[in-house]
Amino acid sequence: MENSRRHFLKSTCALVAGVSVYPLSGNNANAEMEPAINNIKYALLHDETKCIGCNACVEACREVNHVPEGVTRLSIERTGPFGEYPNQFYHFSRHSCEHCENAPCVSVCPTGAAFINKETGIVAVNADKCVGCQYCIAACPYEVRFINPVTKAADKCDFCRETNLKQGKQPACVEICPTKALVFGNLKDPESELVALLKANPTERFKQDLGTRPKIFRIKAKQGEIIL
Repeated sequence: MENSRRHFLKSTCALVAGVSVYPLSGNNANAEMEPAINNIKYALLHDETKCIGCNACVEACREVNHVPEGVTRLSIERTGPFGEYPNQFYHFSRHSCEHCENAPCVSVCPTGAAFINKETGIVAVNADKCVGCQYCIAACPYEVRFINPVTKAADKCDFCRETNLKQGKQPACVEICPTKALVFGNLKDPESELVALLKANPTERFKQDLGTRPKIFRIKAKQGEIIL
C-alpha cells in the first residue's frame, strides 16, 4: 500500500497548488454528497451546561474505536478559569468532526475515500481508498482530521459507525457520559429527544458562515455553570 501511495502522490503533486481547500460549492462535490436517501440524518447535541470536562467520552471513543495513542477522534477543550477565587469556573467544549452536510473534506478527496453516507448523513472515511494525500486535512475548517499511524489513512469521528452503531448502540461518547451532556439522534425524527431539545433550547454551531451546515449542536454554557 505504501508504494501505491507514493506513486499516487508523485503523479498528483503538480495538482496540489490548484486544489482549493474550501470548495463549498456543490459543483465539484463528490457523488456521495447527495442528501440522505432514508429518513435518517444523525446529529449530536453537546450541552455545555452539563459537561464537567471529565474526558470519559474521549477514553470511551479511544477504546471502542481502537484509536492509537498520540491521536484522537475527540477532545474536550477547557477554557478558564473565569472569575476570582474561590468562585472560579471553567467552560468545556467538544472538538470533533462536525459531520457537515456540505463537507469540504469530501469535495477535495481525489479517490472518494472521504464520503457522506447516503443512508445516515454521517461523514466517513474508507481507509482502503485513502492514499494519505492529506487534502481533506487541509480542507477541514474545524481541524479535526488526522492520519492514523496504524492504518496510514485519514481518520476522525464517525459517530462509531463501524462499531457501536452497527450493534444498535449509541456512540461510545454518548453512552459513557456521566452527566448526560451528549444527546445523539435523528434530525428527521420529530419525536426524538434530540429534536425536542433543539426546539426547546437556543443552540450554536461552529463556523456556520462557511456554509458547511455542521450537525454538531451546542447549548452554550452560561457564566458560572461549572463552579470549582
